[in-house]
Amino acid sequence: MTSPDALMVFAAGRGTRMAPLTDVTPKPLIRVGGQTLLDRALDLGRQGGARRIVVNTHHLGQQIHDHLAGTEVAISDEADALLETGGGLRKALPLLGPGPVITLNPDVVWTGGNPVADLRAAWDPARMDALLMLVPLQATRGRLGGGDFTLDPDNRLIRGGDLVYGGAQIIRPDRLSEIEGEAFSLNLLWDLLIASGRAYGLVHPGLWCDVGRPDCIPLAEEMLNG
Repeated sequence: MTSPDALMVFAAGRGTRMAPLTDVTPKPLIRVGGQTLLDRALDLGRQGGARRIVVNTHHLGQQIHDHLAGTEVAISDEADALLETGGGLRKALPLLGPGPVITLNPDVVWTGGNPVADLRAAWDPARMDALLMLVPLQATRGRLGGGDFTLDPDNRLIRGGDLVYGGAQIIRPDRLSEIEGEAFSLNLLWDLLIASGRAYGLVHPGLWCDVGRPDCIPLAEEMLNG
């Protein structure tokens, strides 16, 4: 069995929760512990086995283009319109190639294992169209609100519960064609896959921090130094 090795890093958001830092810097280029969030995500992908990497851009996108110049990373430019995660993934498919895709949100920090490597090791294409990396609510830092999911005895996703989606997954994009509109969340695709019993979860063994607000930066650095 060949594990998916195409990676999409979502870097197109406006980062409004991170203002005023994002007034002049796109959120993926904000530094945590001396390294940009984008580079942290790219390192996880590369070290976890990703071989084809695409990053989408919108807000202050030229800065990200410049940052990635000379690397192997392909750019899916959304300068004309922000497409959200679902629309962004659908637009990037020609760059990613066929088959399931790993996706990462760069505005989070992990400890305790590489989520990309763990997802690729657990991926079972015979059973799965999606495998989401989940974090127990008590293992999160900077999180506002409750959890997102529960798992059934076979590790299929159920909406609601104390497991937080960590911003890393493997997903088969085939059914994106069933969703109308240009801009939409991957939540719509998850709903289709949950209803068909082919969406699964994997629980991350370490800690996780949402770096979506300025006050989360010291939380993430403290966690990394822990």
